[in-house]
Amino acid sequence: MNNLYHPLQALREGHWFKLICGASFQHLPAVRSLTLAYALAGADCIDVAANPAVIATAQDALHVARRLMNAATARGFSTPGVPLLMVSLNDGDDPHFRKAEFDSTICPGDCPRPCETICPAQAIVFERPGDGFSGVLDDRCYGCGRCLPICPIQQISTRSYVSTPAAIAPLVLEGVDAVEIHTQVGRLNDFKRLWQAIVPWVDRLKLIAISCPDGEDLIDYLWALYDLISPLPCPLIWQTDGRPMSGDIGHGATRATVKLGQKVLAAGLPGYVQLAGGTNRHTVDKLRSMGLLTHINPAAQPGSFQYAAPATQRTRYISGVAYGSYARVLLSPLLGQLEARNDQGDADALTVLSLEAVPSIPSHLEHCVDTSTIHIPVRSIALEDHPDLLWQTVSLADSLVSQLKSPMNTPDIPVHV
Repeated sequence: MNNLYHPLQALREGHWFKLICGASFQHLPAVRSLTLAYALAGADCIDVAANPAVIATAQDALHVARRLMNAATARGFSTPGVPLLMVSLNDGDDPHFRKAEFDSTICPGDCPRPCETICPAQAIVFERPGDGFSGVLDDRCYGCGRCLPICPIQQISTRSYVSTPAAIAPLVLEGVDAVEIHTQVGRLNDFKRLWQAIVPWVDRLKLIAISCPDGEDLIDYLWALYDLISPLPCPLIWQTDGRPMSGDIGHGATRATVKLGQKVLAAGLPGYVQLAGGTNRHTVDKLRSMGLLTHINPAAQPGSFQYAAPATQRTRYISGVAYGSYARVLLSPLLGQLEARNDQGDADALTVLSLEAVPSIPSHLEHCVDTSTIHIPVRSIALEDHPDLLWQTVSLADSLVSQLKSPMNTPDIPVHV
C-alpha cells in the first residue's frame, strides 16, 4: 500500500493533488498537522519550504501517516500511498519567497489594525499574551502581501530571499522526492545557475516542477527552459501560477489559473500541466465543465513501476491541481482548536530535529546550537494525540481531495476566512 510510485500514477491519470504548505511558511506545528491531514486524505504531493527544520517536520508527519494509513482506510479515506515530499526553490525575486515586516512602535495608538484582521495566516499580532510581542510572526508569514495596501500609514514592507545553490544538495539527500523551481519570464540566466546546482542530484528525484506566472513571451520562455533541462530522467510538471496565494479570497480567483493552464496546454510542451495560484473549491468544477479533466488511462497497469509517463509526453488535459492558501485556511479552524488545547496543557517543550550533514543553515536559524542538530522551541502539538480532531481534520481535507479523486462527487466545502 505504501508504494512511492502511486503519486506518479495519479499524475499520469489526471487526478494529481498537491498541497502547498507555502514556500515561506515555517510554522512547524501547522506544517506538521497539514502534512499529516492531507497525506491521510490521499494527497499525492506535499510542497514545503526549502528549510531543514520544515523538511524534517514534514518527514516526521509522513512517518506518522504511514503508521495511520490502515486506520484511515478503515474509516473510508482513500490513502493508497504516502505522498511525495517536494521543496520549492526560486531563481530570483518572487512573492512566494518573502516576509512582511513593520515597526510596531510607530503604529498609531488609535489604529484599528486592519493588517491583523486581514492576515490569513494570523501572522500579525499586537501585545501577544505572555511576552507582549507586537509585529509579524516570521514563521507564520508566507508573503501573501494582503497587509501591504491596507495599512493606514503604509509602513508595512517585505523582504525577499533567493535560494542558495549550496543548500540544495543536502536538502535532497535528507529525503526530498521532488523539487519545484519558481521562475519568471526573462530570468533564463538566473534559472540556469540554479539548475546547474540541481543537476548532480536529478537522478535522485522522482519529479521536477517548474512554476511560472503568465507574461509576455511566456511560451517561448518555457520552451527555452525545456531545452535547457532536457533530457530528464523523471516526469516534468509545468505549474501555471495564475493568481498567487489567492484561492481563499473568492470564486473568481480560480479563473486566472484555468486560463493560464489552457494557454500552456495549447503550447504542447512536453510534460504535465498542473494548476496553482487561485485554486479553490470551484476549480475542479470549472475544469470539468470546460472538458479539461480526464480520468481515463488504459495504459496504466497497477503494480508496475512505469506509472510515470516519459518527460517528453505531451498531455491534452490538466493533470492535477495544487492548493495552497485555500487548503490551509480550510483546516485553520480545527488546527486552531488543537493549538487552544495545547495552550491549556503543559509548558513549552523542546523539539529536537536531527539534521545530519547540513553545511548551510538559513539565516533565520543561525542562532541554533550547531549544524548537526537543530533545537527549535515549539509547543508540543501532535494532531494524532487528539483522535477526535485528527479524523475531523482528515475528513475536511478529504472533502477537498475527493473533488479531484472522485469526479462525480464534488461536495460543497465551507470557506473559513
